[in-house]
Amino acid sequence: MQHMTAAELAGWVADSARAQPVLLDVREPWEFEICRIAGATPMPMKTIPARHAELATDAPIVCICHHGARSMQVAAFLEQNGFTQVTNLSGGVHAWAQQVDASMPTY
Repeated sequence: MQHMTAAELAGWVADSARAQPVLLDVREPWEFEICRIAGATPMPMKTIPARHAELATDAPIVCICHHGARSMQVAAFLEQNGFTQVTNLSGGVHAWAQQVDASMPTY
């Protein structure tokens, strides 16, 4: 699994010439309501085993959570299930709020 910083992800999503990743937000619904990265797809961690077939195994996927621990577990699970382009957002949405979007609420 690859890891990337919030700044690296911001550069990726801003680059229209690059294939855009699926921003897979694995936090709980109440967390997603507080803050989210624009365009993120909510899929709580506990639903991943039942729902991962909804995702393309060859699509670039960036797993996102609050600080990066849950998303790292999900990224490992996806890789074990045949996904080939999985990246974990180091520091999660908290890092995004600190490094990319200071207007994003934190919790």
